[in-house]
Amino acid sequence: MPTCLVTGASRGIGLEFVKQYAAEGWTVVATCRQPEQAQALAQLQGDIRVERLDVSDFARIEALGRKLDRLPIDLVLNNAAIFGPRITPYDSVDYAAWAEVMRVNVMAPLKVSAVFAANLARSNLRTAVAITSLMGSVGDNTSGGSYVYRSSKAALHAVMRSLSVDLRSKQIIVCVINPGWVRTDMGGSAAPLDAFESVAGMRDVIGRLTMRDSGSFYNYDGEELPW
Repeated sequence: MPTCLVTGASRGIGLEFVKQYAAEGWTVVATCRQPEQAQALAQLQGDIRVERLDVSDFARIEALGRKLDRLPIDLVLNNAAIFGPRITPYDSVDYAAWAEVMRVNVMAPLKVSAVFAANLARSNLRTAVAITSLMGSVGDNTSGGSYVYRSSKAALHAVMRSLSVDLRSKQIIVCVINPGWVRTDMGGSAAPLDAFESVAGMRDVIGRLTMRDSGSFYNYDGEELPW
């Protein structure tokens, strides 16, 4: 059966990815910052290997890469992300917080994808996906604000688009997918989607990806979104 690696796997969308892929018989490498506190993750059934990983610690990413050396990984899911300050007026942005959001939301997905590119190349499905947000779409931005989060996701799009070009010779598919507005700690209780519906939709999109789709930006329901 295939193997996937999921970052930010202890809650929300990441946890649901682990649950659904494990239920389908996949081997899942589930990473999170504090496995000892990840009770919901520990209770899941299936072939699940939990690994400690703070994606902002690049040395830890490299260490995990060495630990999993030679393991074919069919799917790398860059799910871990932070929102940062919720209120960001243009004239009073917290620049230190902005830098941390960029490290987690932009630099870390590239680092994870780079470290595990050789694992992907050894697999059958050869797919790297970053979970993004429609808020990262420049074309869709008509409401302004949210400078920190919007810019991090827009930058993520640029990074993954470039990565799709650079990994094409290895036949590795690279895409970004918007999960929709989901009821999670980040999305809030007013969101219209539950994690199950969002992840089921994204899994369907991921399962249909081919090299022709590499470098694309999709919604969880399969719609192609504006950059």
